[in-house]
Amino acid sequence: MSFDYCVMGNPVAHSRSPWIHARFAELTGQAMAYDRLHVELDGFTAAVQAFRARGGLGCNVTVPFKLEASALATAHSGRARLAQACNTLRFSPEGIYGDNTDGAGLVQDITQHAGQAIAGRDLLLIGAGGASAGVLGPLVEAGARRIVVANRTHAKAQALVERHAELAAPRGCVLSACGLDEVPGRFDIVVNASASSLAGAGVPVAASVLADGALAVDMMYGPAAAPFLAWAHAHGARARDGLGMLVEQAAESFALWRGVRPPSAQVLAELRAIVDA
Repeated sequence: MSFDYCVMGNPVAHSRSPWIHARFAELTGQAMAYDRLHVELDGFTAAVQAFRARGGLGCNVTVPFKLEASALATAHSGRARLAQACNTLRFSPEGIYGDNTDGAGLVQDITQHAGQAIAGRDLLLIGAGGASAGVLGPLVEAGARRIVVANRTHAKAQALVERHAELAAPRGCVLSACGLDEVPGRFDIVVNASASSLAGAGVPVAASVLADGALAVDMMYGPAAAPFLAWAHAHGARARDGLGMLVEQAAESFALWRGVRPPSAQVLAELRAIVDA
């Protein structure tokens, strides 16, 4: 069987993307096949070229290849260009179009599924790697009043902030960067986009960053997210994992590929029941 689309990553065996896209296809009447593809750390470009040569139409890209995917793309969406990272590639005779749907997925999950407004709120983004780069722009565009990017290496956070300064200024969003142990103030929304959950490490910031009734979101889901969610609950915050973001970013990719918007809320509810079981 040939596959039209796939998710490429390392690791990727745990990915729920094949189930999500199969369900999207079923509910929208799209005839397509989607697989997962484990890619060696030095083999991303070759894997994309081989998949495309076999007739592949596009792919999702996960850890750790999003920066390489951006470099490989021959054209970019505005949000992918700003992020300098791609999680979605679309193939055509003209070349490879790169997009980043992570931020749109996160914003949709926070505002629609968690019922938390972003406009006018203070937000802490933990981490300054590809995951943070993919979501910072859409969080700015969603109307956040203040966003602080906290990272182990201050310079990396500062570079990410400076790249988004032109987007933030006319919107009145105050952007700043800091180290993990010097986070200023308290925040309505705290998003963990660092590798701490994936690595099984502790929460990298103090609980003092949580405002009363704060929403704490980990981009990971399943066992990887459990320590962060437990930390949030223990300090009185509302905790949310990355499953909703996963489904919503997938819906954005699906719409880019197929021109059809899938019923993401239904698929999220179904997937949540599976994961919780």
